[in-house]
Amino acid sequence: MARSTAMKAAGLILALLIFTFLILAVSSSNNQIQILNAERRIDLSSHIVKVFLTLKVENVGTTPASEILLAFPPSQADHLALVKAQAAIGKKKKKSYVHLDVNPTELPDAPNGTKYFSISLLDPLSLGETATLEVLYILTHSLEPFPAEISQSESQLVYFRDSALILSPYHIKQQTTFIKTPSTKVESYTRVEPTKFAGRELKYGPYEDRPPYSFSPVIVHLENNSPFAVVEELLREVEISHWGNLQITEHYKLAHAGARHKGVFSRVDYQSRPSIKGASSFKHLLASLPPRVHSVYYRDEIGNISSSHLRTDYRKSELEIEPRYPLFGGWIGYGLPLEDFLFESPDGKRYLNFSFGCALVVLLPRLL
Repeated sequence: MARSTAMKAAGLILALLIFTFLILAVSSSNNQIQILNAERRIDLSSHIVKVFLTLKVENVGTTPASEILLAFPPSQADHLALVKAQAAIGKKKKKSYVHLDVNPTELPDAPNGTKYFSISLLDPLSLGETATLEVLYILTHSLEPFPAEISQSESQLVYFRDSALILSPYHIKQQTTFIKTPSTKVESYTRVEPTKFAGRELKYGPYEDRPPYSFSPVIVHLENNSPFAVVEELLREVEISHWGNLQITEHYKLAHAGARHKGVFSRVDYQSRPSIKGASSFKHLLASLPPRVHSVYYRDEIGNISSSHLRTDYRKSELEIEPRYPLFGGWIGYGLPLEDFLFESPDGKRYLNFSFGCALVVLLPRLL
């Protein structure tokens, strides 16, 4: 009994030592990197939030650094659609960019549920060496309509929540954040001095010498009349024909995820003043299709299509659909030459190379 208790105690001590070692290792890794300059540009022009982050990092530790960590609060990590990074090589006119691997990672001492991505450097940074990284990450479902319901004649207003300071596990010597708004109409925004708003750009900073995990919440209440297009369901059927044809049928369930419509819809107002009476509605849909497409057709459940335009060239095909009503859900079908997508491997097997994804893109409202 005593021996069993002693073994359990020894195991617990060993686990605590390992955990402590991991924390010290991570802390040491974080302390050996500092960010000399960080510039973040947040684009709120549509319902998809695009963030461009430029980091100039320096190794101030004694051991080489082979990775740089990106930190995201849980509220953003849950809405990340894409994270990409590249390194700038050379100077000015001779500058080029090289893609870097980015992968999610975990830290044992992550504060408040912080999520991390690791950027693998091309070459480890030694003491005193610097590198410039450019990061793009995209957030979906990150704009909150407020008010949640609007009439046909009202503009769509949304909340955007973030931090004036860049969340990072590293000390940042200098940082600035720019927020690009869709229009000059901004109802309100949090001030974290120095803060400046001019035209369609809100600037936070520059801020000097901020310690790791600094955070300063901000809320921006702004106009955004982009159609919040969401494909709730997508079913793609691929039929391979022995007669040299690849038949594609795509079923879409589309929704407008912006402010809900209230009141009565007026066709007269919509036709006479489309840029005002229904500014945030779907007006056109664009399907980006492969080149050499043929036998294109489309319909929806209630025959809601009024007109379309198909444009093709050797690089791509585009099908522009103008629905009779501002919002609809439907499906599209088209044929393709099988020889463009079916290939034979050296061992005699055949394989189909056809991209997976959504072909529909919602166009911004056209001002008539």
